[in-house]
Amino acid sequence: MTIPKLLQLAKSNAAASQPLRAETSGAEATVYLHGVIGGYWGDIDETEFVKALTALDVDTIHLRIDSPGGDVFGARAMMTAISQHKAKVIAHVDGLAASAATGICMACDEVEITQGAGFMIHNAWTIALGNKADMAKTVELLGKIDAGLAADYTARTGKDQEQITQWMDEETWFTADEAKEHGFADRVVEVVGKKKAKNQWDLSAYANTPAALLAKPNNAAPDDGDIAAHRNALERRLSLLERTPA
Repeated sequence: MTIPKLLQLAKSNAAASQPLRAETSGAEATVYLHGVIGGYWGDIDETEFVKALTALDVDTIHLRIDSPGGDVFGARAMMTAISQHKAKVIAHVDGLAASAATGICMACDEVEITQGAGFMIHNAWTIALGNKADMAKTVELLGKIDAGLAADYTARTGKDQEQITQWMDEETWFTADEAKEHGFADRVVEVVGKKKAKNQWDLSAYANTPAALLAKPNNAAPDDGDIAAHRNALERRLSLLERTPA
């Protein structure tokens, strides 16, 4: 049995993920999102993020992002907290914003991306167990998730939804300059005389990862035996099928 892509993405990047961290200096705060999103899959737990963000009484919040993606509903909870915070929130894509991490960028007041960093959008993934009725519900759910993400990207970029949907269907990877050109980012930051952005994530779970980003860290590769270990947890996650995106 082939390991599902979602499990592969999470397991392959577990070693490189860093716990949520927040620092405050005067009227500004910095929150580091360097890892897989969603407490079930990675180290960036959405509940802890919401608690940490709500506790920040500052004028400006800088979100430092380097993430291969993760749980779309976890990201949605984080997006809600960002949009409702009184502070100006600036996303800084330090290395990679892929999949669910791009949604978090869309909720911020400003997005800047480092020259050499990457930005990727695609259709949602999930894992499902059950009969054909369960599979039909899964298809319906994924359609709703994709429509919600497309609406976020459309609102931010001003592109028509047909173009956004095509990019999502094709799993499209943007350079920093392309992300700015198409409206996903407000500005590109050129790092001069310092170490430039470098991919640290295993992105082999994705279909169209640029060759330059496929070099991966020495994380343990997943094996098919992991499926059995996760089965009970996945059954609990089937409640996901009854949820709809915000």
